[in-house]
Amino acid sequence: MSNTDGQYSLFSPLTIRGINLANRIAVSPMCQYSSVDGKATDWHLVHLGSRAVGGAGMVMVEATAVEARGRISPDDMGIWGDEHIEPLARIAKFIAHEDSVPAIQLAHAGRKASTQVPWKGGMPLSSGNGGWQTVGPSAIAFSEQYAVPHELTLSEIEEIKEAFVAAAKRSIKAGFRIIEIHSAHGYLLHSFLSPLSNKRTDSYGGGLNDRMRLLLEIAREIRLVIPADMPLFTRISATDWAEGGWHIDEAVELSKALKEEGVDLVDCSSGGLVSYAKIPVEPGYQVPFAERIRHEAKILTGAVGLITTPEHADEIIKSGKADLVLLAREMLRDPYWPLHAAAALKQKVTWPKQYLRAT
Repeated sequence: MSNTDGQYSLFSPLTIRGINLANRIAVSPMCQYSSVDGKATDWHLVHLGSRAVGGAGMVMVEATAVEARGRISPDDMGIWGDEHIEPLARIAKFIAHEDSVPAIQLAHAGRKASTQVPWKGGMPLSSGNGGWQTVGPSAIAFSEQYAVPHELTLSEIEEIKEAFVAAAKRSIKAGFRIIEIHSAHGYLLHSFLSPLSNKRTDSYGGGLNDRMRLLLEIAREIRLVIPADMPLFTRISATDWAEGGWHIDEAVELSKALKEEGVDLVDCSSGGLVSYAKIPVEPGYQVPFAERIRHEAKILTGAVGLITTPEHADEIIKSGKADLVLLAREMLRDPYWPLHAAAALKQKVTWPKQYLRAT
């Protein structure tokens, strides 16, 4: 996995199984809180389509809930029913038409579900105000402001596994070419990984292997139902940034196990499990996690988090710290960031023919 000879750059193509990305720039999944009953809307088509037109090698749809109670807010995207397929298919088709790769992140918000949208305060919703019962590995609330989640039974865990698999099948029908499992930021699968939120005494809690069990089982079962040439990613929080919590050494072991289950790339984020985490935010602060996992677990990695300049993104790829750079807020600021980055790095720039008069 080592890459220290400058062989690759930000605009080198990347092949994963049967999928070819034109470059190493990906649009990170970003919740838009603009769905209706979990369905994608015209906002999502224009928002995500603009990033594909902007030259990103991959465009990933936001955290898409595998069941209704797995949404962060009532306005979140979902894929728990066949009625969600067609609106998403419009988006996937347009992204592919623009020579980008359509990807989708499958998610369950767990104990951090049932909240208002951010611009209305983002606080938990009461049952009388459109809220619902949240779930988790243990009856431990995210913070004092959040309700205590229902501790999932073994049969309910089986149902959630089935929901992830069903969502993966619908994602294929919708035309997505890459699937990512969301196991970061304190949401359900991450909360099973961390000893701070998982106090179970059965086969899904306790030691590292048991805390990893649910995610690994979901990855294994999704791998079985998706095409052999379809890449499978997993986003993880490499650390909780909290004493006694999930940490990078465990993240390396998890990444090795995910590779054994057929996961192709680990998307390396961090934090989100507890409200009191002390996170040393600075440009590229999560890149060392991607670098360590890449080299020790010998798996492809994605780097994310305060990567804003073309030069920084290019250096991450050239130095072998990660194989893919995922951009979030910078893509919100500039949908055409990849095209502008190509110009800055003196790479060939191919603007959409409809925009050539402006070049």
